[in-house]
Amino acid sequence: MKVLFVCHGNICRSPMGEMILKEKLRQRGIGGWEVDSAAGSTEELGNPVYPPARRELARRGIPCSDHRARLMTRRDYEHFDVILCMDEENLRLLSRIVKDDRGKIKKLMSYTGRGGDVADPWYTGDFARAYRDIEEGCEEFLRAWEEVQ
Repeated sequence: MKVLFVCHGNICRSPMGEMILKEKLRQRGIGGWEVDSAAGSTEELGNPVYPPARRELARRGIPCSDHRARLMTRRDYEHFDVILCMDEENLRLLSRIVKDDRGKIKKLMSYTGRGGDVADPWYTGDFARAYRDIEEGCEEFLRAWEEVQ
């Protein structure tokens, strides 16, 4: 399984998703997955994970790799099995990059019973809330995957 997380700049929510899912896979002993993250915009390209996002992951005991923001490409669309976006704006940004003719692009929160968006902590300042939403989305995504295995 190959999973790509996408948010606006690839410095907060999508790298958090990447690191959270990797840790969940490690804890479950599930190997052979490829998990990465990318941006829908060019604003933060090359920048590391935003320090408050990194601190929130560390507070929860989740390692944060040496990540640098990058833009999602058409090649990513071909390569990854599923692309998990954080909000409606991300979906709009990706529609400029690729046409989702295979239904690979989904909002992460669509896997939860409540749906909606993961609020952008860049604007809200609430990294704990973003973490909780992303963690719940990752858990429910894995649960859905496990059901079909």
